[in-house]
Amino acid sequence: MLKVGLTGGIGAGKSEVSRLLASYGAVVVDSDRIAREVVEPGTPGLAAVVAEFGPGVLTAEGTLDRPALGAVVFADKDRLAALNAIVHPLVRARSAELEAAAGPDAVVVHDVPLLAENGLAPLYDLVVVIDAGTDTRLERLVRLRGMTPDEARARMAAQATREERLAVADLVIDNDGPLEALEPQVRAVWEQLRERAAKRSG
Repeated sequence: MLKVGLTGGIGAGKSEVSRLLASYGAVVVDSDRIAREVVEPGTPGLAAVVAEFGPGVLTAEGTLDRPALGAVVFADKDRLAALNAIVHPLVRARSAELEAAAGPDAVVVHDVPLLAENGLAPLYDLVVVIDAGTDTRLERLVRLRGMTPDEARARMAAQATREERLAVADLVIDNDGPLEALEPQVRAVWEQLRERAAKRSG
């Protein structure tokens, strides 16, 4: 098994790279998706978040009100740390379960937004970073996610710098250009990952 960490700043195109890798045969473990699962209604995770942040972070239906929680944690590093202390151990446990089920010859790609921020690079056999310039990411967040420029800049500023991410990269995918320029790069990276996985299992 080859354990790959995949990361990139918000707006860099990580979800598209994950989708392509999954289509080639990678087992993708999506930390964001798991982070949503572990705080669904009725979970111990959601109960812990409400105990920490109060009932104001719930919708009328009893689900997590992400915008309300985001407004609290993205403005305060200590509150963000408190949220991470609840969610991250739950995500790690679920990720480990999915990885264990993947099989010995698999390329397991862990889609981890905050890999650089949390010093997680040593957990993986290699790290792939999707890189895009600040202006490109800002434009995508405004156009595709409906953020205001100030909201987008705040989200970007809460993450690692581009230099910090590139410092932990073994392979870099440049996603500063159009979508059609991305696929050949991802396929080339996939071939490298398969070769490395074959050597490990062989």
